[in-house]
Amino acid sequence: MLTPGSVSLAQWRTIYEGGAVALDPACMAAVEASAAAVERIVARGAPVYGVNTGFGKLASVRIADADLATLQRNIVLSHAAGVGEPMPVPVARLMMALKLASLAQGASGVRRATVELLAAMLERDLIPVVPAQGSVGASGDLAPLSHMAAAMIGVGEIIVAGQRHPAAEALAAAGLSPLELGPKEGLALLNGTQFSTAYALAGLFEAERLFRAALVTGALSTEAAKGSDTPFDPRIHGLRKQPGQIEVAEALRGLMTGSAIRDSHREGDARVQDPYCLRCQPQVMGAALDLLRQAAATLAHEANGVSDNPLIFADTDEALSGGNFHAEPVAFAADMIALALCEIGSISERRIAMLVDPALSGLPAFLTAHPGLNSGFMIPQVTAAALVSENKQRAYPASVDSIPTSANQEDHVSMAAHGSRRLTAMAENLANVLGIELLTAAQGCDFHAPLQSSKALEAARAKLRAQVPTLGEDRYFHPDMVAATRLVSGGLAAGLDLPGVG
Repeated sequence: MLTPGSVSLAQWRTIYEGGAVALDPACMAAVEASAAAVERIVARGAPVYGVNTGFGKLASVRIADADLATLQRNIVLSHAAGVGEPMPVPVARLMMALKLASLAQGASGVRRATVELLAAMLERDLIPVVPAQGSVGASGDLAPLSHMAAAMIGVGEIIVAGQRHPAAEALAAAGLSPLELGPKEGLALLNGTQFSTAYALAGLFEAERLFRAALVTGALSTEAAKGSDTPFDPRIHGLRKQPGQIEVAEALRGLMTGSAIRDSHREGDARVQDPYCLRCQPQVMGAALDLLRQAAATLAHEANGVSDNPLIFADTDEALSGGNFHAEPVAFAADMIALALCEIGSISERRIAMLVDPALSGLPAFLTAHPGLNSGFMIPQVTAAALVSENKQRAYPASVDSIPTSANQEDHVSMAAHGSRRLTAMAENLANVLGIELLTAAQGCDFHAPLQSSKALEAARAKLRAQVPTLGEDRYFHPDMVAATRLVSGGLAAGLDLPGVG
């Protein structure tokens, strides 16, 4: 149930994962009041941006009352100028829900019928085909949201059960009629940050899932290397006082509690300190957790806000022009998520590299019992290195870029759209890196048999071994990696008490 203005991150996550959406009907009074205010504003005849004027640099051009409906239709058609592959359906659904929650707050001047059509499309899983490139993240995500709005007026395409259909046909088949846009409605539909915010939230949800998996793979790598749990002692982290660091250390201690592998080298171990990739996991992963939580807080506000322009205040019959469409908060949040994704993968790859190096791990070279004849885990580590380097390149902040648009009327933009859109690809890379670490760490622990790790880590290892047997002689590696990555992206950390973003 979407209650506009107070939707939780958990609810947005449910929508992203395919959950059904229903709009709280209590919002309709505010929607109707806002639409009535637009009617009164139009009747007064004073120029109001986007209601009876042109758009962007053309804001000074006055539009006659007889052309107001055409004006709104034209802005949707002219701004539907996106390119590239369509948005993935889960992200597009989330974008639609975000736009619905924004419009339903009664500050956008749209009619009840407009809100109801968008809600009905979501309910029936009629997902517009929205090219994913073409927004600079200011003046709203104009091009992608225009493609969404175009589908609502029967133009463009709609995905139904995985198949693309002409929008008008898809609406008719679902018993819906194309929307006839009223004053302000075209602009309200396409102005806003919902495209960027949907992608950023998708990146956040994937990052949280992978963060939790990385705690498991990191703890298992520590066991494979016969590393120490002393660096996770709460007294160390209490002195620094970083919240994420404290929580991660506690989680790693919990994951390793009861490990016979750990107990086997508490006495007489000549090593004084472990490499940073083991010892500094609380510091690195804790910093990533804090960063993800900052991003989550920003996106929670954005998802529950109203970001179009102008905004309608029904109590005073005013249309106020501002800049809520500028997606700088989303751009900053996306950059933070990108940094976290990059660093989680970076330290994971260092653990993989440590485990395949006998000089560092004390394990057989490349984790194979017969190195030379067999290459073992030599090339999976190379693959992990390649993916981490890709993510490093993608992690460069998008928000520090800007380029003037609309004849310099829109002279500073956020670049939130592609800053957010890169996150899902970065998360996919990270999932593959963690999948390789899971394989590597499990293989390393196999060399310690009959000693076992903790109950929690042995359960994780058992999930892997149910699909991927221990590597003896070299075999076709790719299916093992696919299975491990799926496990990392799915149920590896399920049921474990591990920290998240909220």
